[in-house]
Amino acid sequence: MIKPYIFFNGNCEEAFQLYAKAFDGEIIHMQKYGEMPQNIDFPISEEEKNLVLHAQVSLNEGGVLMGADVARPLEKGTNINFSLEMTSEEAAKKAWNLLKEGGQVLMELEPSFFAKLHGSLQDKYGMIWLFSVS
Repeated sequence: MIKPYIFFNGNCEEAFQLYAKAFDGEIIHMQKYGEMPQNIDFPISEEEKNLVLHAQVSLNEGGVLMGADVARPLEKGTNINFSLEMTSEEAAKKAWNLLKEGGQVLMELEPSFFAKLHGSLQDKYGMIWLFSVS
C-alpha cells in the first residue's frame, strides 16, 4: 500500500492535530524520538526527544497521512515522500532493486526495530520511496 509521508521541521505534532481536525480524522499513532530504543549509532539529544519519530492520522473519507520531524532543513513543498508498506520481503526486494537502478540509496534496506526490513531510496526520477516490510 502506498501512503504519502510528510516530513516537518519540528512541528509534525501540531500539523497532524490540524489535519485530524480539518478532515474529521483521528491521530492513530504518534511516537516520539525519545521513545525509540537507544542506539549508539543514532544518538538523540534532549531537545530532539520530543520530536515526532512517526505519526499517522486516519481521514474520515478514507486514507491515511503519515509523517515525522527531521533534523535537516526542509523546503516547503519538497518534503513529501511515498511510503510503501509491504508484507512480502521478496516483493519488497524486487521493487527495491528496480527502483534503485539509476537512483540513489538513502538508507539500506535492512532489519530495524520496527520492521522486518526498512530502507529508503531516491529513484532516477527524483521520487523518494520509504520501504517497510511488516
